[in-house]
Amino acid sequence: MESTTYIKNVKMSPKKMRFMLDAIKKMKPAEALDYLYYSTNKQSVLYYSAIKSAISNATATLKVDPNMLKFKFLTIEEGRKLKRYRAGSRGGAKPRTRSYSHIKIVLVQEKQTPASSVKKETKKEANN
Repeated sequence: MESTTYIKNVKMSPKKMRFMLDAIKKMKPAEALDYLYYSTNKQSVLYYSAIKSAISNATATLKVDPNMLKFKFLTIEEGRKLKRYRAGSRGGAKPRTRSYSHIKIVLVQEKQTPASSVKKETKKEANN
């Protein structure tokens, strides 16, 4: 089972948002929240709210503990571009664009591994 969260029109360019992406992808979502809470980057606030929303969506739909979740994928996509003009030299207009981005988070439940303390029987023990 998986839970998808899609945050649209985040007011930061995708290039700036992808700066922290690789560090966060490797962590569990609960660990990523702790990391982002103490981070000083501007995009960490946006990631924090998005991941917190994704965790609450997953716990509501999948009915699992937040510590049992992991990222299936976490991507930053390009959003719309806000286009404006600014006064330029000799009475001309200079274009100015502002990029927006979308955050897509897919969380899955981590599979529990069976206890490794259970010893498998060997052929010699089975024959005796």
